[in-house]
Amino acid sequence: MTIKEIMQLRDKEEQSAIINRLKQGRSQALPKPELSNKDLDPLLHDIHDPGKRPDKRVRADAEDNTMKDSQNLINVTGTDPEKEGQFKLVPVARIALAIQQLIVNRAVAFLFGNPPTIQADPREGTKEDEVLASLQRVLQTTKAKTINRQIARTVFEYTEAAEYWYATTQSEATNLYGFDSKFKLRCSIFSPAKGDALYPYFNTEGDMIAFSREFDIKQTDTEQDKELTIHYFETYTADALYRWKIEQGKWEIDEGYPKKNPIGKIPVVYVCQPTPEWVLVQGLIDRLETLMSNFADTNDYHASPKIFTTGDIHGWAQKGESGAVIEGADGATAQYLSWAQAPESVKLEIETLLRMIHTITQTPDISFDSVKGLNLSGVALRLLFMDAHLKVQDKAETFETYLQRRNSIIQSYLGQMNAKDAEYVKATKTLVAEPIIQPFMIEDETTKVANIMAATGQKAVASRRLGIQRLGWSKDPDAELEEIEAQENASAAFDITEPTL
Repeated sequence: MTIKEIMQLRDKEEQSAIINRLKQGRSQALPKPELSNKDLDPLLHDIHDPGKRPDKRVRADAEDNTMKDSQNLINVTGTDPEKEGQFKLVPVARIALAIQQLIVNRAVAFLFGNPPTIQADPREGTKEDEVLASLQRVLQTTKAKTINRQIARTVFEYTEAAEYWYATTQSEATNLYGFDSKFKLRCSIFSPAKGDALYPYFNTEGDMIAFSREFDIKQTDTEQDKELTIHYFETYTADALYRWKIEQGKWEIDEGYPKKNPIGKIPVVYVCQPTPEWVLVQGLIDRLETLMSNFADTNDYHASPKIFTTGDIHGWAQKGESGAVIEGADGATAQYLSWAQAPESVKLEIETLLRMIHTITQTPDISFDSVKGLNLSGVALRLLFMDAHLKVQDKAETFETYLQRRNSIIQSYLGQMNAKDAEYVKATKTLVAEPIIQPFMIEDETTKVANIMAATGQKAVASRRLGIQRLGWSKDPDAELEEIEAQENASAAFDITEPTL
């Protein structure tokens, strides 16, 4: 069914028929933000759930019965004498790890740690170079670097996100984008984390022909002095923007809608992935938290030295006594209890779980303990981060398309904002601005320069002025270069009458 056919349903049926039809265009089920929030917040992990990890029940003794605070004491009755009596609840260790956050943070850093570049070849005799400059200025003024990271983080955590581009009117015209205009482009992010339900509508060819968002807005009723929650559903198409809201229990078109879409294409960029970033290792994380919590409990009971005795012990040393002895009868013995192989097996499993989590999620272990003491060349660094870079290449299949669509929307807006220049408008439709994602990498400039100089026969590959500029110590490289050359000339000059030693 086409968008035109869907919108014509309102002439035959209630408005809810249109909305129900628009909700059916998703290619996958709606995400469940509450599940992602549970995994992302260590305090909500299963290890903190008393139902899944209950506190220990220990039989109470006489000392426990005389405690002032006996809230943890419980009475148990039954047919088994061994399980009857008064017991106390002893809190168990609960160690939760924020590994899901680490996986997402590293993935975002490697994907958009370096801002994407734009590869374009403006044709001579056109204004494509001006459009390219305007496009780059829009990305700069809207802080696209931050938007990229926010979108990626939302997708990795909640599986989908969208950004909506729109123009606002200013009081005076400015030359912000290379031409005089009263309009300024802005961007809003739609996210399941904010309560937005996203409904892209795809046709049989896989093209998104409509995008809808369901959300709530809280408003204050001044007459009744209370806060109201209004439920909205809005749809963006290439031709118009529609908005409905629930009134008296049924959907009704909002006042002033539909509105014409000025750019002739959906001003929304939608991006998604099937599952959260950590889904393949969630079981390993649960096991790691359980293992470390159990080991912490074991430490609580056995980390302090314990003495095993046989025979009669007549006297014990006092606490803190120097040169203390233990007095015992003939044949009595005393010795410290120690673990045999248990700690080593636990250590091996913890290390194996951590290694598998990093391997499966292609998340490099770049903690301080892992990289301290490493002195790696540029090639070795690339090999060290190769798995993370391969992951970036996989993500680029999705995110380069997302960036390409964003550029197309911005160019359409620029054409409308500078409509009086026909050549400029034409260039907005012909310019191909291809985004290129550059994985984050620590540059080894010494190795890079050495390789380039070797290729040029040890010839200089940069001017002195560029070197001063790259160093960044001086705010005015030209003035700094002049002063350096003046000092060198002064030191090189000499009086012909000076004696020579």
